[in-house]
Amino acid sequence: MRVEENGTRRWIFEILAGLEGVRHGVFERRPGASAPPWDGLNVSFAVGDPPAAVQRNRQAVAAGLGARRLLFARQVHGEGIAVIDAATDLEGWERNGGPPAADALVTDRPGVFVAVAVADCQPILIADPVRRVVAAVHAGWRGSALDLPGKTVERMVAAFGCRPADLRVGIGPSLGPCCGEMRHYAEELPPALWRYRRPGTAHFDFWAASRDQLLARGVLPERIEVSGLCTRCSPERFFSYRAEKTTGRFPAAIGLVRGGPP
Repeated sequence: MRVEENGTRRWIFEILAGLEGVRHGVFERRPGASAPPWDGLNVSFAVGDPPAAVQRNRQAVAAGLGARRLLFARQVHGEGIAVIDAATDLEGWERNGGPPAADALVTDRPGVFVAVAVADCQPILIADPVRRVVAAVHAGWRGSALDLPGKTVERMVAAFGCRPADLRVGIGPSLGPCCGEMRHYAEELPPALWRYRRPGTAHFDFWAASRDQLLARGVLPERIEVSGLCTRCSPERFFSYRAEKTTGRFPAAIGLVRGGPP
């Protein structure tokens, strides 16, 4: 469902919305401070948008969530997972340009919202309401090939003692099976993912692949929500590299707050 708050529009997962002390959102591209072709809520410094506009957009996202600190992954289409706990030197990270290269961020620190920036890749938000841990995952086709959603669950278990059965997961707007074309899939994807190819096409259902990777780690099927929104089919709402090439990146973020509404 869509929520408008503090001048932003964000998609809210029902599976996460009822969790006390957890706030999250997948933000739509408008309104925002960036001019075309990045119009409007572009949060990436790496696509040519003037940095001042990007900074204003990130501030709008933080305000929309009520976040004291908004931390973006330094995405490299890999399998790195950065854990932010009480011992993490966030000030040191900021002095050195942000977190280490990673495509997933996991934290148990209230007030630290973890975020990813996407434009066709899957933004996956995870919350453990028992252990009070959240995660944001950037899963493009390379992340799917590396089983990053499943590995993030494993890291939450190892670092914080999470139980997979307690996790709630939202898989956000991204390329759907209608538009997830992989013409060279035989060279780019492992055979284990070929079963997600639509018969007679080179289109893949990466939503189903992520869901199965989560299920394989013990996440319960009724606690996984897929938005079902294809970014390439909805460029007026979400940035899509496949649809526009030169474009922005929209954020998906999640964090813990001390009490208050979800």
